[in-house]
Amino acid sequence: MRIDFADMFSGAGLFSAGAVRSGMTPAFAIDLSKDAIASYNANIAPVGVVGSVLDGCDLPKVDVLLAGPPCQGFSTLGRQDPLDVRNTLALAVPTWAAMTGANVVVVENVPPFLRSAKWRELVVAFEALGFDVNAWELEAADYGAPQLRRRSFTIASKIGAIAEPAPSKRERRTAGDVLARPIRTGDPMHVWPTPVGIAAQRIALIPPKGDKRDVMRLAPHLCPPSWEKVGCQATDVWGRIDPSQPANTLRCTFQNPSKGRYLHPTEDRCLSLREGARLQGVPDDWQFVGKPYPVARQIGNGVPVALAEAVCSSVMAAFRAAAVERLAA
Repeated sequence: MRIDFADMFSGAGLFSAGAVRSGMTPAFAIDLSKDAIASYNANIAPVGVVGSVLDGCDLPKVDVLLAGPPCQGFSTLGRQDPLDVRNTLALAVPTWAAMTGANVVVVENVPPFLRSAKWRELVVAFEALGFDVNAWELEAADYGAPQLRRRSFTIASKIGAIAEPAPSKRERRTAGDVLARPIRTGDPMHVWPTPVGIAAQRIALIPPKGDKRDVMRLAPHLCPPSWEKVGCQATDVWGRIDPSQPANTLRCTFQNPSKGRYLHPTEDRCLSLREGARLQGVPDDWQFVGKPYPVARQIGNGVPVALAEAVCSSVMAAFRAAAVERLAA
């Protein structure tokens, strides 16, 4: 069964990668970032275009529409500003659903999105088009991702109920599972900012599984006054990844140790771009287009591929069930 899909706010295509693994065929993708679309076209399929979802596009007819609208206005890591203009972009998705003729729409975002006014508006718009709407909150580590990353999925369907994917019965994958694998010599993605000065001194003092609290204890002269003020808050910053557990949520700033627990488990450095991509489930044969920070954004903004595959596999199962029902009628 051929199921075509389009991907709004596609980024570099991690959500699409999961859809392809589930058996879907990419027909169209759009994102504002030239580098992200170049990465998409190189690694998924040459169907991506650079542009805004608010602009007019010549859209193909598809069975499934994927969308990951900006989450900054809803994320607990941001300001959760209800007036953030990016919040309104989610309301373009029903319009695209109508234009593409999609029978299933999957909208990915952070969990607080489901408790926002914009989500309620989104549901009303989908229902006006004849969709039934359901929502899931899923933990990526429950579906084979070596990373703790909880995400919401709003499912709008015209083909009947779509079952929430069952968590994997296997033990959770750990960060060590993927970071310990050898990386090909000369891989251009295996790069990281070289720590210098105070940053290098701090990192050298942090033991396995340690963090800024070890620096505060061992070398208070290397710590800014702000560390003392926040005390036991933000303990993951300047932290080493625990290889025996899934990694913390990978943000766009994962190559900056001051932003989270992003230091290598044993080496005195932050994660490389390749290691960050691995924590998102990206195959090692993917090459991203752009300078290091834009590439880190492409990686950190994506849906873990294993989680995307689980969601899209449930959608595929619903299409198969609907086809069987039609044949039996």
